Amino acid sequence: MSQNTFSSTFAERVKQFIKTIPAGKVATYGQIAMMAGNPGGVRGVVWILHSSSQKANLPWHRVINGKGKISLPQGHGFEEQKTRLEAEGVQFDEEDRIDLDRFLWQPGNQ
Repeated sequence: MSQNTFSSTFAERVKQFIKTIPAGKVATYGQIAMMAGNPGGVRGVVWILHSSSQKANLPWHRVINGKGKISLPQGHGFEEQKTRLEAEGVQFDEEDRIDLDRFLWQPGNQ
């Protein structure tokens, strides 16, 4: 299998998993990478979100880091992502952290 075939296959799987995250739930970059078959592919997930969210109509705002926080900096997308998540019922604590025990998407346990 060529590198390009693997990369595009990984990218397509990443997009498909992101599209299935239900409203009111979040997934982590690492969780998506693992589900797409490349546990070390966290940066690839970030790149795919950055390059494909708009044209692939991905619910990018539902993907956060493994600490339960938004990775985008304040003034550069943080506020929009937080607003979108709150509109779906996702709650943040006083440190802008999401309770992953409550809001982490568990495929098959909708």
